[in-house]
Amino acid sequence: MNTTEPPTKKIIPIVAVSGAQPFVSSVDTDEKRVSLYQAQKKIYIRSVSGLFSKWRWGMVFLTQLVFYGLPWFEWGQRQAILFDLEARRFYIFGLVLYPQDFIYLSGILVISALSLFLFTAVAGRQWCGYACPQTVYTELFVWIEKLTEGDRSARLRLDGRPMSLNKFARKATKQFLWVTLGLWTGFTFVGYFTPIRDLGMSFVTWNMGPWETFWVFFYGFATYGNAGYMREQVCKYMCPYARFQSAMFDNDTLIVTYDEARGEPRGARSKKADLKALNLGSCVDCTLCVQVCPTGIDIRKGLQYECISCAACIDACDNVMDKVGYPRGLIRYSTHNAVTQGWTRSQLLRRVFRPRVLVYTAILSAVTIALFTSLALRTPFKVDVVRDRTSLARIVNDDKIENVYRLQVMNATESTQNYRITVQGLPGLALVSESMISVEATQSRWVPVTLQLPGDGASAGAHAIHFEIEAINTPGHVTEKSVFLVPR
Repeated sequence: MNTTEPPTKKIIPIVAVSGAQPFVSSVDTDEKRVSLYQAQKKIYIRSVSGLFSKWRWGMVFLTQLVFYGLPWFEWGQRQAILFDLEARRFYIFGLVLYPQDFIYLSGILVISALSLFLFTAVAGRQWCGYACPQTVYTELFVWIEKLTEGDRSARLRLDGRPMSLNKFARKATKQFLWVTLGLWTGFTFVGYFTPIRDLGMSFVTWNMGPWETFWVFFYGFATYGNAGYMREQVCKYMCPYARFQSAMFDNDTLIVTYDEARGEPRGARSKKADLKALNLGSCVDCTLCVQVCPTGIDIRKGLQYECISCAACIDACDNVMDKVGYPRGLIRYSTHNAVTQGWTRSQLLRRVFRPRVLVYTAILSAVTIALFTSLALRTPFKVDVVRDRTSLARIVNDDKIENVYRLQVMNATESTQNYRITVQGLPGLALVSESMISVEATQSRWVPVTLQLPGDGASAGAHAIHFEIEAINTPGHVTEKSVFLVPR
């Protein structure tokens, strides 16, 4: 009896070298190598025109007008939007915030997150398709690429030819414009943290500080790399939004959909062909919807996490439908329920106000109202009380007990303010230091404050007191707690 076991085959996984195709090569009769990864192919995005393309470019102009323009806008005698980290002050038009106002930043972040959840539940990833910085800068970089190298077919031919003077000139011009746009973007970004006019003079004279230089070039390089080369890879693999969006989607979320019942079976045909006789759907299988997609997916395969809802495929398909004389809407914005159940537009819109959306709206409204109410009622100055640790309490002339404090008064207005300091809490407690102080615009000042109490005014121990600081020029009143120590 033969007890010899048959030889086992070994499968050795390897990674494909960039540009190489996956392969299976036999090392011997019992061993195979299988590539687990396929090299990414460059996506050549085809230009498309249509309603949604116009909306997308409108958002590009709007967002970049705001981003590039705001740092140059003045409010009074200063930059309108400036996050001065060195001085620890944030200027937002007429509002001046300190690190102690971190709660407002937290509120803004919560509102942003809830807005994203609400918008995603209603309209899917349209933020990604129209206003996300990755999408916006990819549009700009692709526009530069088309300007210097031509449309999609011309770029394919150019990349397929060997290097020549014409090819080098086109590639060099593209790179120069990409680098210029990237650096200008980095310069503008730093201009939100350093006064942009001063930064401009430092940039021209090459006298920028080390951190400013680092961030200008770092942000510029990130823009250049992400929008010029990585493009769809950022949306597919780096952006977390694509991964957790499914938790916010349901069957009534507006997405880019392909009407499979109408489009299949697909196939080429003449314009005058009888679809019923050929047993064909409306899809002519032109693949333009794939060629215009910035992430290179085929929407006819159904919803995929790579889809950023930019609607480029809708514009391309509608243009084709117009040419062959079919109704538009083979690819359209709709919901899963609307497509499968054949809902009308009014039925689709009624499902917008479903429980999930109403809950998001209620929470978002409550947080927004609370934030703006707090800002409206915010006292335009802040006070911190710090005890003098070198001398907790001491006996001075006439057997009086003296405690010394330091008050930090922060003026959050843009004009010089006068403040009156009083103290309450113990009978006979007196303020023997200066009671009126002045603080310059958007500045803070440390003020020594001395309190005295008659020797028999209180028992030994710590007694609660309150400092009252009142603004003289503008309405405002702050009360801060502290303690007065009476030695044994």
